[in-house]
Amino acid sequence: MTMPLSAAASAREILVRLHDVMAARSNAQAKLNQVVEIIGEALDSEVCSIYLLREGVLELFATRGLDPAAVHVTKLALGEGLVGTIAADVEVLNLDEAASHPHFAYRPETGEDRFQSFAGVPIIRRERAVGVLAVQHHEARKYADVEIEALQTVAMVLSELIANAGLIDGPSGAAGGARPQSTASVRISGQKLVDGMAAGYAVFHQPRITIEHTVAEDTEAERHRVYAAFDKMREQIDRMTREAEFGVGGEHEEVLATYKMFAYDEGWGRRINEAIDSGLTAEAAIERVQQRTRQRMRQIDDPLLADRMHDLEDLSNRLLRIVSGQMGTAAQLGLRQDTILIARNLGPAELLEYDRRRLKGVILEEGSLTAHVTIVARAMGVPVLGRVRDVRRLIADGDLLLLDVSEGSVVVRPSAGMEEAFDAKLALRQKRRAAYAALREVAPETKDGHRLTVMVNAGLRDDVAALDLTGADGIGLFRTEFQFLVSATLPSRERQQRLYREVLDAAGDRPVVFRTIDIGGDKALPYLKDDPAGEENPAMGWRALRLGLERDGLMKVQARALLEAAAGRTLNVMFPMVSEAWEFDEARELFEAQRDWLAARGRRLPNEIRYGAMLEVPSLAYQLDLLLPKLQFLSIGTNDLTQFLFAADRANPKLAERYDWLSAAILRFVASVVEPARAAGVTLTVCGEMGGRPLEAMALIGLGIERLSITPAAVGPIKAMIRSLDRGAAMAEMQRLLAAPPRDFRGAIAAFAAARGVELG
Repeated sequence: MTMPLSAAASAREILVRLHDVMAARSNAQAKLNQVVEIIGEALDSEVCSIYLLREGVLELFATRGLDPAAVHVTKLALGEGLVGTIAADVEVLNLDEAASHPHFAYRPETGEDRFQSFAGVPIIRRERAVGVLAVQHHEARKYADVEIEALQTVAMVLSELIANAGLIDGPSGAAGGARPQSTASVRISGQKLVDGMAAGYAVFHQPRITIEHTVAEDTEAERHRVYAAFDKMREQIDRMTREAEFGVGGEHEEVLATYKMFAYDEGWGRRINEAIDSGLTAEAAIERVQQRTRQRMRQIDDPLLADRMHDLEDLSNRLLRIVSGQMGTAAQLGLRQDTILIARNLGPAELLEYDRRRLKGVILEEGSLTAHVTIVARAMGVPVLGRVRDVRRLIADGDLLLLDVSEGSVVVRPSAGMEEAFDAKLALRQKRRAAYAALREVAPETKDGHRLTVMVNAGLRDDVAALDLTGADGIGLFRTEFQFLVSATLPSRERQQRLYREVLDAAGDRPVVFRTIDIGGDKALPYLKDDPAGEENPAMGWRALRLGLERDGLMKVQARALLEAAAGRTLNVMFPMVSEAWEFDEARELFEAQRDWLAARGRRLPNEIRYGAMLEVPSLAYQLDLLLPKLQFLSIGTNDLTQFLFAADRANPKLAERYDWLSAAILRFVASVVEPARAAGVTLTVCGEMGGRPLEAMALIGLGIERLSITPAAVGPIKAMIRSLDRGAAMAEMQRLLAAPPRDFRGAIAAFAAARGVELG
């Protein structure tokens, strides 16, 4: 029989006949027996066989041409023989001399030695090979491309039939070569982004679309569905391009340009159309083309090209969601149980959509320490593990996950023993937390009766609840940029004012220190156009106060919002990343000008404005004599200070381990600021992660620091440490160590703490 001219026509001929088979009331085995006959006839092949994955091995389920006695008897492991190779590699094989292939395995019970040519395609379900469809012929011949295409289309339809009939291993079963057995535990490592532990069930941010119907009833109707979906998708992409959130040079623009290129790619649309012509539904046609793309991706070594292919995959998924009507993310669908969320990447706004009671942790395929989502997750107290590879292959929806970011790993489908060990570790953490919670009403007072001030860092309206939960003395650092980071457009003065007023209301009598926006550099806002060339060293770049003074319109709006929000109260405002004394002067003048403007219009003003600066840039330490007389308070930002002092990027894990907060350089620097600030009557606070670690905080107190602003989670451990500490003894010890610093400064401080019974958690 001569094959029809096109792959679509050939596949259509087969699908028309298969449609009746699938609609029949006969059992699955009878249907498979009919399927091999239809395909064998259509392709003029003496042999057509179907192998399905059962209990981790490929079993011959139906055949035309091989010995019927071999059905359910012949079994092949993944990677064994030609059939096993196809399933393991999820690749097509097309051979004119089957026996010459290195993976050829002769099975005498089948009687296949009479057939020379061989072609096989994987039967794919949810990106896993769940079986193989193979044809064989007496004569040595390669099957034509149109025949292979037809086989692949048929394989797709088969996947629906066999999955519905329950003939294959479930989604957690063994398949695809590297997919573990359903019962097997697997530990996956990643990058520590936000510390913490959590147990929960895997939920994908974008749930996988399951295609229920593959064979079309009405080809034209399916075509119109695809056209409508394409229009809608292009509209979405155009809108994304226009929206402020993406209207910027740099990465966002590149991504969208690629998106647009693919969205309007005629070749892509044509291939989907051809797949519909072959008799597939709109969903199946998109997936069929995507399968072809994935196969090509596996052969691509160029990482840039592979990334572009990922973009196409994202776009295909978007098109599939539109056409199937399954548009919602997991947030919109709602979380039903304790959840570990899995995503390629997330925006901060997307994270905030989730129910915080059920969201226990996040796993990202990408992600970085400086990503906005990491900053927001840290504020929410949600542990995040980033740079986790192969999540879709290794984790199935609903799998139990044990996330331990402190170890940099997640355990998938843990054994009972693993769960036990994890629960014990978690219980210990929670027991400690409960002990810390009991300290809520207790003042942070040292053993020798010295009252210290412990405040919290915040950035979102909900963070303010931490004041009451921890019993903190106030908010020592309110990061106003969070509102900008989670917003798609520049927040209006009214929106800013509303947030600041709500924060002040919630804090009541306790002080709130507002830091003006620290954006730019590594916290770039997509809606603010920056240097299109980008910055090689963003943390040291055009950011924070530098950017604020240049874009004074941005700062003026924020100044008015803060002044109006604090009407009738005390406003504490702090400028970030001051490098020179004149920068502080300019920023203060800007605020004072806005105060005068509001006063001239009879607006109600704050009772008092207290101005402060962040000491993060070492150059400022050499200008304290100029600056301190103008300040009411000074905050040392240890995160940025460390990287500037050591010329070490804190996002680099290698350097993070090398340069220690408990080093003579850092501690001497802090000590050099304490006395001048005290003499000038300026309140001195340490903000940043350093103050939130018990041993480091003890060292700071030993230097004379009396105020700490730390993450809410650290308040309990720090209070416990303070109440077990003799401040006088700590100060004497720090003085001794700084005079002749030991190489292992940390070890020396830890030895002091152990000898004195200081509680370090």
